[in-house]
Amino acid sequence: MDTEQMIFDIIANAGDARDLTYQALDKVEEGHIDEANELIQRAQEVMDVAHNVQSKLIQQELQGESVTGGLLMIHAQDHLMTAIAEHQMIKRMIPIFKKMLN
Repeated sequence: MDTEQMIFDIIANAGDARDLTYQALDKVEEGHIDEANELIQRAQEVMDVAHNVQSKLIQQELQGESVTGGLLMIHAQDHLMTAIAEHQMIKRMIPIFKKMLN
């Protein structure tokens, strides 16, 4: 797989992870905690795919291979970092809301 495709994979998977994370938050708002937890887990799995692709690119660069990407790579990193941060925050909020609902 070429670098550009790998970068697009990061962007797509990070975006999917963010979407699943916000779907989980919607489920919390509806009072469906179990469904929210399932969506958070699915988001983690999708985010792991993006992170693994990112790790491969980093490893390639560390091995002396030229990894180009410019602004596109920065954009991908931004998407992944945002997805990770939002996922972590919402994941921590779910148990709080669960206590409030009980």
